[in-house]
Amino acid sequence: MKILVANCGSSSIKYQLFSMTAERVLARGLLERVGDPSARLHHSTDAGRHELDVYAPDHSSGMKIIFRILADPEKGVIKSIYEINGVGHRVVHGGEAMIDSCRVDNRVIAIVRGNFDLAPLHNPPNLAGIEAAMEVLPDVPHVAVFDTAFLSTLPKKAHRYAVPADWYEGHHVRKYGFHGASHKYVALRAAELLGKPADRTNLITCHLGNGCSMTAVAGGKAVDHSMGMTPLEGLIMGTRSGDVDPAVVLYMLGRGLSAQQVDAALNKSSGLLGLSGVSNDMRDLLALSHKDGDPRAADAALAVEMFVYRIVRYIGSYYAILPGLDAVVLTGGIGENSVPVRAMIVDQLARLGARLDEARNGQTVNGRAGQITADGSALGVWVIPTNEELMIARDTKRIIGSVVPRY
Repeated sequence: MKILVANCGSSSIKYQLFSMTAERVLARGLLERVGDPSARLHHSTDAGRHELDVYAPDHSSGMKIIFRILADPEKGVIKSIYEINGVGHRVVHGGEAMIDSCRVDNRVIAIVRGNFDLAPLHNPPNLAGIEAAMEVLPDVPHVAVFDTAFLSTLPKKAHRYAVPADWYEGHHVRKYGFHGASHKYVALRAAELLGKPADRTNLITCHLGNGCSMTAVAGGKAVDHSMGMTPLEGLIMGTRSGDVDPAVVLYMLGRGLSAQQVDAALNKSSGLLGLSGVSNDMRDLLALSHKDGDPRAADAALAVEMFVYRIVRYIGSYYAILPGLDAVVLTGGIGENSVPVRAMIVDQLARLGARLDEARNGQTVNGRAGQITADGSALGVWVIPTNEELMIARDTKRIIGSVVPRY
C-alpha cells in the first residue's frame, strides 16, 4: 500500500509518499511560494534531490505538479499516480465535531469549511489541498487527519474557560489545542519504548520547537494541553508570547494599538524574539548568552531561562493532575537537538526524581531516540523524534483499511 501525505499551508505544500509495507518514505518534497511567479519545488528520493522552478498559481495546480513528479520517469518513484492507494491530509482544526481521523466526504468538507473562523490561516489552504488532490484522484480514498483530534479527549474541566457560557455555546470559545499528530505519535512510541500498553501509559509530552506545546496523557488519552483556542496560549515559543494576562491586550488597545497590531505583536514579535530582541532561534540565543561583554547576552540568557521555567512549571502542574507518571517526553526541533536546554529542564526536575545522564544527553541527537536520565532515576526523561507525517500515513491506512481502488 502506498500512501501520500499532504500538508498544505497558505503558500506551500509539503508531501511525503510512503510505502506502508515497511513504513518507508519513497519521496518527499516541498512546493513553496504557491501563487507566486517564483514558485519552486524541492523534491527528494533515494536517487537524489531535485529543485525546479514551476508555475503554481494555486493549490490545484500545485498538487498536479506534485503528482506529475511522483510519476516522472526520471525523477519519480512510481510508474503511475494510480499506484497511490490513499491520500492523508493534515487539517489543523476539526472543532468539536471531529474526534478522530476520517474519510473525506461532503460532511467532512463542510466541517473543515465551517471551522475557517477558528483557523483562518490554516483550514482554508488545508481544504484547498484536499479539493485539489480529490480532483486529480477522485476514486482514491482521501482521509482528513485533524491536529485537534488527539486532544478532543480533554475533559470539560480542562477545555472550558471561565467565561460567560454563551461565549462557549454561541461562539465556540474553548481550548482546542494543536500539534495533536505529534503528541499522538510520540505518546505511542513512548509506550512502545517503555514496554507498556498505550492505554496504561501516563506521560507528559513536550513538543518544543519554534512552536511549543505540552500534553498530559493519562492511559494513552490527552487530559490537558498547553495551547488553547489558538496556538498562542501556553509555553513561550519562538515568536509567540504564550500565557499572558488577558488584560494586557485591553491595556495595549487603550494605549493606542489596534487589534491587528496587538495580534501581530503577540504572535510574531514576542516569545524568544521579543525577550531577546535578537532572534527566535534557540541556537542563536544559547551562543549569545555566553558571549562575555556583549550587551545583548543578558537578554538572551533571560529568554532561555524563561523558556525553560515555563516548561518546568507546566510539567509540575501536569504531574499534579496525572494518576502517575511513566516519563516526560521531549520532541520537536529544540526537544530533539538542544542538549543544553534539555539539561536545564532535567536539572530543574530533580525534585521529581530526575537525574541527568550527561553522556546519554549528548548522544541523543540527530534523530536518535533514548532516555537521557540516569538509570535509577525516579522520573525518566526521554527524547523521541516526532514524525507527524508517519502518524498521518498510519491513520490514513487505518481508516481506509486494505481497500485498493479499482479503475
